[in-house]
Amino acid sequence: MSDSAVRQVVPIEMHWPTLDPFLFCAFHMDQYPAGNVQMAPPAESLRGRSMGSDFDPSNPWRMYHGQTVPGFPVHPHRGFETITVVRQGVVDHFDSMGATGRYGAGDTQWMTAGSGVQHSEMFPLVNTDSDNSLVLFQVWINLPKTRKLADPHFVMFWSEQTPRRQFTDAEGRKVDVEIIAGALDGTEAQTPPPASWASEPENEVAVWVIDMQPGSNWTLPAAGSGLNRVLYFYEGETLLADGTELQNMSAAVLQSDLPAALTAGKQGAKVLLLQGRPIAEPVAQYGPFVMNSDAEIQQAFRDYQNTQFGGWKWGRNDPVHPQTESRLARLADGTEERP
Repeated sequence: MSDSAVRQVVPIEMHWPTLDPFLFCAFHMDQYPAGNVQMAPPAESLRGRSMGSDFDPSNPWRMYHGQTVPGFPVHPHRGFETITVVRQGVVDHFDSMGATGRYGAGDTQWMTAGSGVQHSEMFPLVNTDSDNSLVLFQVWINLPKTRKLADPHFVMFWSEQTPRRQFTDAEGRKVDVEIIAGALDGTEAQTPPPASWASEPENEVAVWVIDMQPGSNWTLPAAGSGLNRVLYFYEGETLLADGTELQNMSAAVLQSDLPAALTAGKQGAKVLLLQGRPIAEPVAQYGPFVMNSDAEIQQAFRDYQNTQFGGWKWGRNDPVHPQTESRLARLADGTEERP
């Protein structure tokens, strides 16, 4: 229909297609077993895996680049931001700013790589007598040219402080919306890092997790014109989006200035929304560096070789906190936050 907000539907896998200002979105869903004393999978479960590069989607869980604990040992970034939204499980963060943290189960970490940072993201199996399910998104959002060399920075949005809105349809069925970025119906997200494209309200950046009960109805309100707006349907059987039926693991590109009526199927629906005004600048990317030109990418490599973006003080490339540690954020200045 010409008046439908849905402009395109595409399938999604582990890496989801994104539109400016977003660069990348990875979806991790791993059913890890009970951990051993190292918070690692049992040794027998690692036989036959490509250790250090284990991304086999046919397995119920992956080691990624981890050799002992699953996850992503130390690696550098420059020129963009990461938004890591954990639905289930635990992530241990360490970085070259001297900061560290443990977060999970509804928490979000928002990190500005800016001029350059090294960090590690490991998934310790803290439960030794039960399974360790991990479900998370990691979204990369670009920085404009004038802020690509901003000072590195990170903030924690603890689950307990993350704004949420609940809506009830005419039949009493609930729709919950978790507002990680942006504003919905008068409720605003927590403050993003100062250099972020999301820090300017006119860019209308939104990151929402929408959880719809079976059969529930909700209308996604219209936003401004000229935005890129994508719905990622990642859990459930079917979702009706403004007259278009979506199957599980598919994305709908929406016209931003039209409302979109959503109806969940019999299993309910969980959806991630990414929305924002395009930065509309050239993008040059090589691995973990995102700049505006090839010359700037080459400079990023030289700077990393010369400075190591502050170095690495943690002794090993895949550090983790003790098994009994609770959620925390310890900033570079020694300040400690706990939910």
